[in-house]
This record gives sequence, C-alpha cells and structure tokens, in this order.
Amino acid sequence: MTQALRTPSMPGAGGPNRADQRWEQFYGYGSYAILTLATLVAAVVAGLIMTRTEMYVAGALVAAAYALQFWWGRVRPRTAPGAPAGQVYYALRTVLAFALSWLNPFFSIYAGLGYFDVEPLLPRRLLRIGLFATAVTMAGSESGGLPPASLMNWVAFGALFVLNASLVEFFSNVGAKEAEKARIQAETIAELERTNLRLEAAMAENAALHAQLLVQAREAGVDDERRRLAAEIHDTLAQGLTGIIAQLQVVTSLAESEPETARAHLDRALGLARHSLGEARRSVHNLAPVALDHDDLVGALKGMVADWGRQHRTRADFTVTGTVEPVHDEIAATLVRIAGEALANAGRHAGAGRVGVTLSFMDDELALDVRDDGRGFDPDAVPPAGRTGGFGLGGMRARAERVAGSVDVESAPGRGTAVSARLPLVRQG
Repeated sequence: MTQALRTPSMPGAGGPNRADQRWEQFYGYGSYAILTLATLVAAVVAGLIMTRTEMYVAGALVAAAYALQFWWGRVRPRTAPGAPAGQVYYALRTVLAFALSWLNPFFSIYAGLGYFDVEPLLPRRLLRIGLFATAVTMAGSESGGLPPASLMNWVAFGALFVLNASLVEFFSNVGAKEAEKARIQAETIAELERTNLRLEAAMAENAALHAQLLVQAREAGVDDERRRLAAEIHDTLAQGLTGIIAQLQVVTSLAESEPETARAHLDRALGLARHSLGEARRSVHNLAPVALDHDDLVGALKGMVADWGRQHRTRADFTVTGTVEPVHDEIAATLVRIAGEALANAGRHAGAGRVGVTLSFMDDELALDVRDDGRGFDPDAVPPAGRTGGFGLGGMRARAERVAGSVDVESAPGRGTAVSARLPLVRQG
C-alpha cells in the first residue's frame, strides 16, 4: 500500500530524490510524532471512556511503544528491507497498537502506521497479513472500540473491516502495479545505459575505422594519381617519341636517295617533338590535351584523324552522328586520349589499310568507335601493362571508368580491331 502512496527512486536515475528523502525522515522520526499525537488525543478523552486501571495499563503500553520505537531507531539503519528484525518490529507494534486501541479507540492513530511502512518491513508474502491485521484494529476503533458493545457495533465493525480490507486490497494491487512499473522503468533505464555504452564503443570503433579509411583513401588517391600520370606520359610523350623515332628512321633510310622526302619526314619529327613538349607541359599541369586548346571535341578528333592518316599514309575517315553538343572538358579530354591511344595502337601494330573513327551523340551518352582492317589480335592474350609493355587497353579502360564510362575491344587474328568507348554525355556548363 505504501508503494501506492510514493514512487521509489529509479536505479541509475541520479540516486534518491527529494520524496524518498522525506519518506526516510518519516520512517526515522514520524513514528515518534504519531505515537505522541495518539497519546495526547487519547489522554484528552481518557477520563470519559477509560477506568483508572486502564489508564495505568495504557501508560505502560505507551512506554513500551516508545521503547520499541527507540530500539527500532537504533536497529533500522543496519536492517535490510524484509529482514527478521523488521518483521519483529512490525508484529510488536501491531500488537501494542491493537491493545492500546482496545483500551482507547483514539490510539488507532498510532495503529495507522501499519499502512505506511508495511512494504519495507515485511517480505512480499506477509504484506497482506500485516495489512489485514492493521485493518482489524482500524475497523474496531472506527466502529466504537473493541470489543464491539452491541449487535449494531458488530455490524458496523464487520462493514468497516470489509471497507478497510477492500481498501487494503485495492492499494495493494495499485502498489503491485506501481512496483512492476518501477521495475520495468528501472530495467529500461539499465538497458538504455548498456545501449549507450555499446554506442560509445561503436562510435570509438567507427572513429578508428574512419581514420583507417582516410589513410586507405589517401593511399588509393596516390596510387590513382600515379596511374593517371603514367597514362598521361604514355598517351603523350611515349606516343610522340614513338612517332619521332619512326620519322627519324625513315629520314635515315632516305637521307641520300630521296633528300626531299627525308626533309619532309624530318619536319614531321620536329612537329611531333614540339607537340610532345606541349603535351608534357599540360600533363604536368593536369590540363586538357593540346588538341582541345583551340578546338572543340569534334574539331580535335577530326584533326587528330587527319594527322594520323597523313603520318601513316593510310586512309583515315572521321564521321559524326547525332546532334553535336558542347561537351564537358573532362569528357572531351578522355575521348581524345582514348582516340589517340586507339590510333597509336593501329599505327604500331595493325598494319591497316583503312581506319574509321565515328563519334556518336546520343540522348545521354557519347560513343567513340575506332575500327581498322588490320591484322587483329586476341584481346585475352594481351599481357598486362609493365615496364616493357604499354598502357594501351588498360589505360583506355581506366580513363573511361574514371568518368563512369567503359571501353570494349573486339578483335581476332586477321579480322581487324574495333575499339568502342561509351561515356556519359555531360554537357558543358
């Protein structure tokens, strides 16, 4: 019943609250105050309802009650709830209160203590017994005193006992529900505390993982930049130097027999050297290919195909399909690099008599197709890039994937080669 009148502090909720402190003060000093109040009120009416002998007996019982309270005040701080000492104290106090109320009904004020501290004094199995014993004393005093003097008093005693017992049962159920609610709240708070600890541990672990990911991302960025620079050098300096070597070889073989032709090839070698120097400078500054400096994508590809055809004395056709639109610089640079690598491969390895380059503008995609009728090869047998190998196919795929595109190669020995690049159409601006 006492649980229905107060709410215990929740474990983990910052310790006892002010209400609990006041209840603690009541348990320590309230019994003295209530016993004193009951004694004073009973003394006022003692001459009307008590004999002299009853007064002496009541005085002795009051003294015993004060002694009991003094003993309990010394023992209580060292007594756990529901301990035998608390049960003895509750039983003796109930007997004293019953006897005093028998002598003078106003001592039921003292008996009423049994409703308030039954929960910390008795174990759960004895709670109702203690409450019903207190209800007997209270009903007797409320019906005119014990024992009932007449049939009407007995009827009143029975009715009042039923009323008190019903109130006891009601408040016991309310108290049980409050206790269960408090238990659930305490378990919820404890679970929240455990969850918070797990979250803190998870956050600490995530911080460590985040730091590790940053290190890995930094390392991956360095590796990606190395690959990009390697591809830039391959697509600019390596291709230009290869062309220069080829032109100088022709000059060497024709220097005496055909000096004019040799001079033309020497001029081409000089032009390639200047072009490669420009590409090298732009690679260092991570700028677009030199072909895009003064032209758009279509013009750059058209000029590249024409220059390649003249250099290799091979028919090279360039075709545009769809509606031409301005293309983002990064997409344009990627397509120019891929086209340059595909043409360089055709010039070095294909031995082609004809090359066709087609640029297709579609709704949300750009397609670049480079086809030749050369000797072809087995794409699955191409060795990976290394110190002696090229960056050709792998470099083209890496460039396309960097801008969410793809490169496919179709070829077979004796059937030519087709390189097809698909990139998203990202419009300029």
